[in-house]
Amino acid sequence: QTEEYIDVDDEIQNTAQQTGYAWEEEYKRSWDVLQEDEDGSLKRTVENLQHRMKRKKLFRDTSTIRRGIIRHMFLIIDLSEAMMEKDLRPSRLELTLSYAEQFILEYFDQNPISQLGVIVTKGGIAEKLTDLTGNPMDNIRVLKNKKNTDTDGEPSLQNSLQMARSTLIHVPAHGSREILIIMGSLTTCDPGDIYDTIDSLVSENIRVSVVGLAAEVQICKLMCKKTKGTYGVVLNEAHFKDLLFEIIPPPPVSAAQNKAELVIMGFPSSVTDSMPSLCACHSKPTTSGYICARCNSKICDLPTDCPVCELTLVSSPHLARSYHHLFPIDNFVEVPWNSAFATHCFSCQMPFPNPTSTSLGTRVAPDTSGRYKCNKCNQYFCIDCDVFVHEVIHNCPGCLATTSSH
Repeated sequence: QTEEYIDVDDEIQNTAQQTGYAWEEEYKRSWDVLQEDEDGSLKRTVENLQHRMKRKKLFRDTSTIRRGIIRHMFLIIDLSEAMMEKDLRPSRLELTLSYAEQFILEYFDQNPISQLGVIVTKGGIAEKLTDLTGNPMDNIRVLKNKKNTDTDGEPSLQNSLQMARSTLIHVPAHGSREILIIMGSLTTCDPGDIYDTIDSLVSENIRVSVVGLAAEVQICKLMCKKTKGTYGVVLNEAHFKDLLFEIIPPPPVSAAQNKAELVIMGFPSSVTDSMPSLCACHSKPTTSGYICARCNSKICDLPTDCPVCELTLVSSPHLARSYHHLFPIDNFVEVPWNSAFATHCFSCQMPFPNPTSTSLGTRVAPDTSGRYKCNKCNQYFCIDCDVFVHEVIHNCPGCLATTSSH
């Protein structure tokens, strides 16, 4: 686990990213952000920075649009010699592998009926470590193997894309096709014309997103623009994680996929046998597993596709957890001090902050009231409950309490 920290330059850098290049901006004294209060303490300033950082993560698009909750994604990791640079602590490679594990766990937590595979590229070639799978531990296990993470030479963007494409073209039409590339090199060693590869990705509705660790690369920017993906270059360690985790919510359905169709799914029953029997997915003896609802084959984990009859197998909790992306909770509204009448958080019952007295006898109010209101149930929440509601449970406690009382 990497440590979370506050970067006071983050807001300035984000503003510069929106308005132009960093070297075109005026000189800024970022240390002026840290200002002492009347008692000579930085505590209030740090708390306000933490507040703004949490709120910034919560501001997202909450409009109800059609999204593909069945996703098929390949994570392509650059293992070229450029990944040994130490401009990101402890190094680009170590930080990438750490964040990749966190990304995989969060991806499957938020998209439980989706699948993900891992491809690495180094020495001008691409290697598929795992095929598309619904088990996050399969992907994490190969990333922890040191033999799979040795660096060498230059990456091959074209070979990696072709390898991912060869699998994604066989994905059913109701599932989204996505590629996420973590790239630390500024060069790519390709055997052919990469523009032809990009055109084939566009024609097959494969969305490509890139997280760059060094600088903006024109071919990556063009590829993401044509395939309707996202492209970002990291500013620091915290920004790296933010760019990765922005990919976790499912993207809107493209116009080519905007056709309603029914998807056949099976809900297998869980079994525990006294004697081990071979599973159909790995051909290994197991005592526990799930029985396919169509062909009665035994499989180890859910969700997955039955290796015998190719039926999509899920559990009802997985399906239910996928729906919060389709009906997101509206962002809570920050309450100004002149309307801050609530004394306790509705959810955790912790008291809200009040204007405090200083040693000089003056009453000083924090920059924010610490109160955030749900416009549907008109209940007030603290910042921590606001984050927990929108990122973990995806249901407003106040709205649920109002519904149950009726």
